[in-house]
Amino acid sequence: MNNSRIEIAGYGFITPLGNETTSFDERLFGCISSIESETYQLPNQEPFEAGVARCKVDSDRFIAPSKLPSDRATTLAVMSVVRALENATLDLQSIDPDRVGVYWGSGMGGASTFDTTCETLYAQEKRIRPTSVVTSMPSTAASEIALHVKAQGACVTIASACASSALAIAEGVKALRSNQLDMVIVGGSESMLTNGVMYAWNALHVMAPVKEGKIADTIAFSKTRAGFAMGEGACAFVLQREKTHKANSKTYFLSGFAGNCDGQHMTKPNTQSQIKVMRRAIQDAKLEPSDIDYVNAHGTATVQGDASEAKAIEEVFGENAVAVSSTKSLHGHLLGASGALELLVCLRALENNTLPMNAKEMALDPEMKIQVVTQSQNQNKTLKHALSNSFAFGGTNACLVVSKA
Repeated sequence: MNNSRIEIAGYGFITPLGNETTSFDERLFGCISSIESETYQLPNQEPFEAGVARCKVDSDRFIAPSKLPSDRATTLAVMSVVRALENATLDLQSIDPDRVGVYWGSGMGGASTFDTTCETLYAQEKRIRPTSVVTSMPSTAASEIALHVKAQGACVTIASACASSALAIAEGVKALRSNQLDMVIVGGSESMLTNGVMYAWNALHVMAPVKEGKIADTIAFSKTRAGFAMGEGACAFVLQREKTHKANSKTYFLSGFAGNCDGQHMTKPNTQSQIKVMRRAIQDAKLEPSDIDYVNAHGTATVQGDASEAKAIEEVFGENAVAVSSTKSLHGHLLGASGALELLVCLRALENNTLPMNAKEMALDPEMKIQVVTQSQNQNKTLKHALSNSFAFGGTNACLVVSKA
């Protein structure tokens, strides 16, 4: 395995917090939530309200590289990649297409198309589009990205629930470290804000309830936490092995990663597995826990999930020893794309030397012995290393470490 560091050459994003760094940073560090209440209703079903965070982007006029109809998740994915390539510090044309790869994550890519197809077929009893299969495949986003960049080295989709994009990023790092490829496009996308999918999530009772437009507590580690709000979006990173140029304060690296599986339960988290995956990611980055300045927690504001993660963080770093926050109460839970978006949060934290807040103020669950970032603790400080957690249904866990040169 090649020991060269993996550099982030560029990144792009379409998120509920904004699509440019200025607007994104303003909402992220200002702790301004993008979550709003929406009502979902299907025939012969009880309507319900849910908190959701939507991206403000017009996807209707988008033309996919394949020229085929595009699912919204695929559209957001390609849009984020276009932005990533625009600000990347490399010349894509100078790289052999056989040495370019795409590694993309999504929990349920194509969900909007599949939902619409089912409605057309069963409710409206009409003919469906002949492109329905290729538009709704979970791998379509990666394939459209590969068409856009003419990647011929690899095109891989990871679908491991909430850990999908974090694992996709890790696979891209592996391909670069082993010298299989010279450049990779990595990241994730998700858009499940459709009637059928939202009814399914509502039946699982993990989303914060909404009554008369008022959304229950979506703040992770809060004493009154009640679950998450659903989000959508996409985030892409262009990665390459470290070049010979002298690194500066604007150079960032994917310095470590790890993944594992609980192997015990579909929805109940395992604290010991979370401890192991964090330690392995830090070790892979050749760091010590004391080197990590900030942890972006998976933090879904669920009772069991937050309790398990808080115990794991305390065990790895020590009681109240590292700054911790979950930003899902701002941008919603992007499910398969959450690992990529929250890596971006870590990157912007290092760039601005500012800790993203968990909340401006909150009543911390007294069982949690972690240093949760609030307004009073959000002072500027020098940040060099950040760790991002992604813990998924099915027991799949992933951690990424990003570092400043």
